Amino acid sequence: MLGTFPGVKRWSETDDVLQAALLRLHRSLAVVKPSSSTEFYGLAALQIRRELLDLAKHYYGPEGIGYNHHSDTGSIINGNPSNSQPHSLGDWSRFHEAVNALPDKQKQVVDLLWYEGLTQQLAADLLCVSLATIKRRWAEARVMLCNSIEDFERIETGN
Repeated sequence: MLGTFPGVKRWSETDDVLQAALLRLHRSLAVVKPSSSTEFYGLAALQIRRELLDLAKHYYGPEGIGYNHHSDTGSIINGNPSNSQPHSLGDWSRFHEAVNALPDKQKQVVDLLWYEGLTQQLAADLLCVSLATIKRRWAEARVMLCNSIEDFERIETGN
């Protein structure tokens, strides 16, 4: 997951992000009691999302150490710049807001596949559904996310 946050990756190690996300999860488990493993994974994904966004804000906010520094993700050197990932903190925030707005079934799949990094088969086993159902929900979620992000862009540009 940290690989998709290249600006944060420049300043924080994966182990540090994991530890901070686990501490958040531990604190949240004192308040929230997940009734299933699916709810637990959803809560864990939420804490990972929050930690990554907080780190991005910390490093790239107006007073952050990375605010005026360029982070080369290697894409320029490797000759494969990616246009499919958000490039700014605002873009990441809109992405995560769009994930939070997804219907529960699609959000569960995004949490398991995107944030938790599970395979589609493991997600299907965990949710007790077929692999075809996971693939369908994943495709639906991606379309919904794309539409949501396009709607954000239309609002910002006034089109």
